[in-house]
Amino acid sequence: MMKKTKLVALMMFIIVLIASCHQNPAEKSEIQNQNTTILTASPEDVSLQSEILKELTDSIKSGFYPNRHSLLVFKDDRLVLEEYFSGKDQNWGTDLGIVNHSDTVLHDMRSVSKSVVSACIGIAISQGKIKNVDQPVFDFFEDYKEYHNEGREKLTLKHLLTMTSGLKWNEEVPYDNPENSEIQMINSGDGIGFVLSRELVAEPGTVWKYNGGTTELLAEIIQRVSGKNIHEFAKEFLFQPIGINRSQWTISPSTNSPAAASGMRLTSRDMLKFGILYHKEGQWGKKQIVPKDWVRESLRSHISRPKGGGYGYQFWVLNVPVNGEELTIPAAVGNGDQRIYFDKTNNFLMVTTAGNYNIWDIKNNAGAILEKIYTSFNDNK
Repeated sequence: MMKKTKLVALMMFIIVLIASCHQNPAEKSEIQNQNTTILTASPEDVSLQSEILKELTDSIKSGFYPNRHSLLVFKDDRLVLEEYFSGKDQNWGTDLGIVNHSDTVLHDMRSVSKSVVSACIGIAISQGKIKNVDQPVFDFFEDYKEYHNEGREKLTLKHLLTMTSGLKWNEEVPYDNPENSEIQMINSGDGIGFVLSRELVAEPGTVWKYNGGTTELLAEIIQRVSGKNIHEFAKEFLFQPIGINRSQWTISPSTNSPAAASGMRLTSRDMLKFGILYHKEGQWGKKQIVPKDWVRESLRSHISRPKGGGYGYQFWVLNVPVNGEELTIPAAVGNGDQRIYFDKTNNFLMVTTAGNYNIWDIKNNAGAILEKIYTSFNDNK
């Protein structure tokens, strides 16, 4: 009798073990990473309408929202949607063909890289390696003192962070146009000297002008104060503490260093971790990874942009129409329609990736997806 009881118990254990191995991923209650847990839930658990989210993902699969690669929705501290799609993709301009995207596939972040550089500057200030955002830029570039004149001596880190340097720069033309300043910088042989030598055409701090070159200066400052390039610094002080263990950062021929303005590659789930870190004001679990005040300053507008909205410390501040009203939504933004949207008011994050590089006139873009998700909020019925 004892043997029979043991045999039955053993068989029940095996059945439970097999069942657990075949558990539906959508039914898991948590996603483990290095130092904390990302909890999951159903849309209804956080007052979202699952039928609208289902309609949205079906529309992505049909191509209504073109060449979308991932969509993650984080609401009320729960991951409620994580979908991946196949589509044409690139690696910093190199064609990869059709890629079957998943939670383990690295993806170009493009200018979301800038937001990561900003985080590293905040960390370096907290470490005492940089004084503050008002420190003059040329404190770090004595070897380029020939450009420390004609008004450029007024440049501070804050001007670089907010893209208000006043330096002559043109990223308004396509990136295959030789007049594009970022392409000129990449091909210059000395990217740092190229940026620092630009003519000053506006008083620093007064006019917003998109300028990836100033992000390259910020990354070079990290290199000079820490002895680590921007990728090494990010891995040690930002990525590893929040469980990001796989990343790539394309090397720029202009500096022989990681292309700070556009070269980072992460998985979409790790992109979400970075978003959660900022959503939680720099705290991960019980550890403060990025200073709280830095996060707040990064996500608020310091300057108005000519076409509306504002700009923080390498983050955009957008005015998003929702049900006849405008919400102010900070965002990390990358070419090709890479986005992290931060909505503190509704305790909501959205992460999405796509392969629409250098295509600026897509109607059904990430912004349209964001607006569609807002219609799934139950208080919008």
